[in-house]
Amino acid sequence: MQVTARLNNLKIAPRKVRLVAHVIKGMSADAALIELSKQVKRSSEPMSKLLRSAIANAEHNFGIDPSNLFVRSVLVGDGKRLKRWQPRAFGRANQILHRLSNVSLVVEERIEGLNRKEVRREEAKKATLPKKTKETEGKVVLAADERKETKKDSSVKQEMKERKNAVKRVYQRKSI
Repeated sequence: MQVTARLNNLKIAPRKVRLVAHVIKGMSADAALIELSKQVKRSSEPMSKLLRSAIANAEHNFGIDPSNLFVRSVLVGDGKRLKRWQPRAFGRANQILHRLSNVSLVVEERIEGLNRKEVRREEAKKATLPKKTKETEGKVVLAADERKETKKDSSVKQEMKERKNAVKRVYQRKSI
């Protein structure tokens, strides 16, 4: 299974980022992290963060074993260009382009399904939904705690309306 991580608008020119990207392409994830820690280039730190993010995404979202991952591809593209001007002689100006990079990193399993943990998203979704006690003829009866919260919300709304009206009364002009 392939897992993708993206880094947009990295403030390093794409040409410089590609030097680091080509080094880690095809390596196992652990070896790539070690290689990036030894690199002297400025782009090695953001690339290692991106790789760690891709590994964490694979582990958390899909239950993939991190030791089974390798770097499938690293695509470095042009991002935005910041245009600046430098004054020159005789009232002229030269344009300076600060190039930014967009990096897309794809990690994949070496052996499909090896040591994969099952991720149960359905149970997590059910835990976050509000509790329903019983349904009667299409009407949903909420639990006691939720009824109290809805009453509090409605009383707060009424109080806010009263305050707005009170403010209007204080500042209202008299008409004769």
